[in-house]
Amino acid sequence: MKCRKCGDKAVLNMRQHKLALCKAHFPEWIVEQTQRFIEKYHMFSRQERVLVAVSGGKDSLSLWDILWQLGYQADGLYIGLGIDGGIGYSSESQRLAEKFAQQRDLRLTVVSVPDEYGETIPHIAQRTTRGKDKACAVCGLTKRHIMNRISREGGHDVLVTGHNLDDEAAVLFGNTLNWIGGYLLRQGPVLAARQGMVRKAKPLCRFYEREMAAYALVQGIEYIYEECPYSMGSKSIYYKELLNKLEDERPGAKLNFYLSFLQAKEKGLFATPQDGQDGEGQFGAGGELLSLCPTCGQPTTAPGECAFCRMVQSVAH
Repeated sequence: MKCRKCGDKAVLNMRQHKLALCKAHFPEWIVEQTQRFIEKYHMFSRQERVLVAVSGGKDSLSLWDILWQLGYQADGLYIGLGIDGGIGYSSESQRLAEKFAQQRDLRLTVVSVPDEYGETIPHIAQRTTRGKDKACAVCGLTKRHIMNRISREGGHDVLVTGHNLDDEAAVLFGNTLNWIGGYLLRQGPVLAARQGMVRKAKPLCRFYEREMAAYALVQGIEYIYEECPYSMGSKSIYYKELLNKLEDERPGAKLNFYLSFLQAKEKGLFATPQDGQDGEGQFGAGGELLSLCPTCGQPTTAPGECAFCRMVQSVAH
């Protein structure tokens, strides 16, 4: 297969785009397309400060690299979860994130969950009513809380994550399969700022996972290859496998599934009574009434303390 632009040997053939590109033109295309998506979905401007949530994996580090190349004011945030799994998962992913930042002279904030809250994520999961097998739920709740807090404390205008198309399609598939309306309302390339919550954006939402893996390889980005040991057997991985089978038979199926959903939202299929309110309003993205947690000051839909503070209190006692 030859590169469409120059005729050299292609490093990746993207059947869904009917496009093959070489080692030089493929990363250029990724960077150009990312900028196009940022503008198309009004994610953020060059005058705004961006915080990139980095995990040490290919997607988040590639995203940070792309934003760096594009000249955005992008800092990084790494959250140490204390997950070992026999491979030193957290320590190795932190090392790679720090190495990436040092090589490019970028600012990286590191927050250690064990240092700040006295327990690792696996230990917190064991000691809460969520149960030992709910480490992913505890992890997600903790990361969302910390990411929003650090974004606000650092004066960042937007928090970006490295979710790719495979991630988004799998989440959409699961939420549609079970018709989880609140999650469907919130899903999209951009989640507007709300009372006490910074804007969130996903610049890689239209790139396939294999495209981001190829970008990291071509750019020489060193990242952690191992998946989180607690993700094994998760529903999201199962959904990804099902969608991959569909994609093999119908190239572009995942992209079409996701884009059709976004088009349906634009046409008002998932409209809520609060639609049209200011992005800084008192309602959450799913129409829930927000209040401020009396302990941490962050927004919550729950009465009284937020779920994160209740979880921390249950561990402390």
